[in-house]
Amino acid sequence: MSTATPVAALTPRVRGRLAALHPGVSMEELETLPGGHSGLTYSVAAGEAKYVVKAVPPGQRPVGRNDVLRQARVLRALSGSAVPVPGVAAVDENQPAWFAMEFAPGEAVEPVLDEPAVPAATARARMLDSARVLRSLHATDVRGAALKAPEPLDPAGELERWSRTMHAVPVELRPGGEELLARLAEDVPDGLPPVLLHGDFRLGNVLYVGERATAVVDWEIWSVGDPRIDLGWFLLFADHHNFPQLGRAVPGLPTEAELLDAYRDGGPELPAMDWFRALGRMKMAAIMGHNLRRHREGKHHDPDQERLPPTIAAMIRTARDILG
Repeated sequence: MSTATPVAALTPRVRGRLAALHPGVSMEELETLPGGHSGLTYSVAAGEAKYVVKAVPPGQRPVGRNDVLRQARVLRALSGSAVPVPGVAAVDENQPAWFAMEFAPGEAVEPVLDEPAVPAATARARMLDSARVLRSLHATDVRGAALKAPEPLDPAGELERWSRTMHAVPVELRPGGEELLARLAEDVPDGLPPVLLHGDFRLGNVLYVGERATAVVDWEIWSVGDPRIDLGWFLLFADHHNFPQLGRAVPGLPTEAELLDAYRDGGPELPAMDWFRALGRMKMAAIMGHNLRRHREGKHHDPDQERLPPTIAAMIRTARDILG
């Protein structure tokens, strides 16, 4: 289906709701935003105000990454908190559902992976600040009725979740993957009290203006679970060596120890972090392998995916090394 069809159907619904917020102001057309990983994503302006619109693709069920109402719910729950998020301006639950949020200024750049590079000192300051933002996220009260939080996943449940993704990757694309899964399953740590999790927390999903965080974005897989799940993933992006043939060295980035210190803010050491570091690498290998499989099947064409096999193998290998 061409994008023209869903845009044509969505435009009057969005323009009508936003026009009520901005009476007498000219409304621009919806423009597709590139790079979205879920549903349909557009930008639209109402006079000086600019919004991002996320919608369920027509004919698809509003589940998983396409459940845009779930994303709107967590953004509303975090509104006014210490976690910067875009304000939700409008929600339409009629199918295909959509919501509009404020267009937050800033750039989201992963220092070891993305172009263009930001100054090293800026990258360092942003990464340390993001560790503090993550601490604020994990301090959020998940008991509010408006959030409708799902049942928490303990470490064993999280391992099972990403094991399914790993098993969907052809064996030849994940050398040593079965051994890694078995070793992770041998010694699953006890869980810490569950917190609100972003699921993909990293600098690539935090908008910054200079060294000031303006918005945490991309909430498609938020959940409730052990805080070390987010931390093990966040730490992965602090070292370019974790991404052979993909990453680049950025002098002065914080070490894992510095990031954990910023996150803990004088609190106690976190137990069993090595297990969660290994889990983060397994998760990354599974996601990369899944994307490469889809590319080779013609479901998501991206020639850059062919560069992934060495990184997938390295992720699995270093995860095993971490476990000893």
